[in-house]
Amino acid sequence: QAAILCCPKNARVLIPKGTYPVTALFLKSDMIMELQENAVLAGIYDRARTPILPGQIEYDNEDGYYNLGSWEGNPIDSFASMITGIHVKNVTICGKGVLDGRADFENWWSRPKDKIRAWRPRMIFLNHCENITVVGVTVQNSPAWNLHPYFSNQIRFLDMEVKGPANSHNTDGCDPESCTNVEIAGVHFSVGDDCIAIKSGKIYMGKKFKVPSKHIHIRQSWMQDGHGAVTVGSEIAAGVDDIHISKCRFSNTDRGLRVKTRRGRGKDSVLKGIVFEDLELEGVKAPFVVNSFYFCDPDGRTEYVGTKETLPVDERTPKIESIEFRNIVCRNAHYCGAYIYGLPEQKIERLAFDNVSITYAKEAQTGVAAMMMGCEPASRLGLVIGNVKNLILHNVSIDGQDGERLCLSGVENVEEEQD
Repeated sequence: QAAILCCPKNARVLIPKGTYPVTALFLKSDMIMELQENAVLAGIYDRARTPILPGQIEYDNEDGYYNLGSWEGNPIDSFASMITGIHVKNVTICGKGVLDGRADFENWWSRPKDKIRAWRPRMIFLNHCENITVVGVTVQNSPAWNLHPYFSNQIRFLDMEVKGPANSHNTDGCDPESCTNVEIAGVHFSVGDDCIAIKSGKIYMGKKFKVPSKHIHIRQSWMQDGHGAVTVGSEIAAGVDDIHISKCRFSNTDRGLRVKTRRGRGKDSVLKGIVFEDLELEGVKAPFVVNSFYFCDPDGRTEYVGTKETLPVDERTPKIESIEFRNIVCRNAHYCGAYIYGLPEQKIERLAFDNVSITYAKEAQTGVAAMMMGCEPASRLGLVIGNVKNLILHNVSIDGQDGERLCLSGVENVEEEQD
């Protein structure tokens, strides 16, 4: 930390070969941090020594507050991360070294649903930062989310490994939250939760700040063994716009695309411009899942969230405008080809599949595609689609499903064409 604070503008902090135990390091603007090969920043598990970022600190003039800590979409006290940036810009973190949180089931992953002094730290937390590049390093064994840019702009994660055990708790790979212009390229994710989860706050943060996540481009990356390869939500109250995923490989994740939203996220939760193209999916249990009835959170199993009846559209009602899938090959699917449900009162405006092929595993597993009430365990379902205004199916090939190829309900217009 002393080296970081002493570093001249536009100069470099070099971390040479060796293992360096740390709790949290705080970045400053206009610097480079380089981890040489075989340099390891190793996390110290000691809650008493780890700084806490308060969720809210009131301004001196009592006209607002600082938001430092965050946990799952709310401004809540959390431990500072191994690498913490707050209102910094023009920083590069690079090299062939390792950030190792050294989390395990005896320390940070024990009692994962309990707040003990504060919520668990991430590995890299960028709060209101600008022009930050992380390239080359390996990030592993995080106490919680690995990479968490938060209300930040011009963020790049390039040529990285992000790893955690498949059964580790809340170890999402990268969760851009209310961010603009995020690039993720050449990254291999293998984690215990969603590989990438794009967010914009729960209802309080979304309604107060109205900052969506937008212009997020993910390419030439490998998502492996997570719950979702690329997820939108569920803390998505300010919406998303222009999410482009291309030339990636999804392997053995539970879901490929995973949209998680629900009544109560609010009228500012508008999801649009989501495009997946030029992808290979291998062994993904449910390649395409859009769930507008996501039942997590304390009120997630209430009748208001879970009912399939048409309710009035009001300020609590989210919206999905457009999702497109182009040039995608899905091999060895298990539960279904797609399980997509909009709200009956606010149907998905446009859902398009163009040049998509789906085949199923010979010994397909049985499981639940979407975390919503009424979604039963299944295997080899075709395309299950409900509550969509305009469904476009162009050159869609499904081979090996049990039962109907298409199971539609509440779909207003269907355009289907095979060349």
